Amino acid sequence: MLTIALVVLHVIVSLLLILFILLKSGRGGGLSDMFGGGAVGSAGGSTMAEKNLDRLTVITAVVFAMTTMVLALRLV
Repeated sequence: MLTIALVVLHVIVSLLLILFILLKSGRGGGLSDMFGGGAVGSAGGSTMAEKNLDRLTVITAVVFAMTTMVLALRLV
């Protein structure tokens, strides 16, 4: 039962990680330009939306790594 819950959590975290990475901007555009913040915050660096997206991406990546390790240890 715990393994099934971990697999479901792992799939959800995987999809969220893909979503957050696709929302990040490359050389231009991205989440900040989509909501109109590109013209305001591009001179000073990252906007608040980009910083929050970076934090969410890192947290999701850490949870993904943890669920991967736990699943690998449980399935051995």
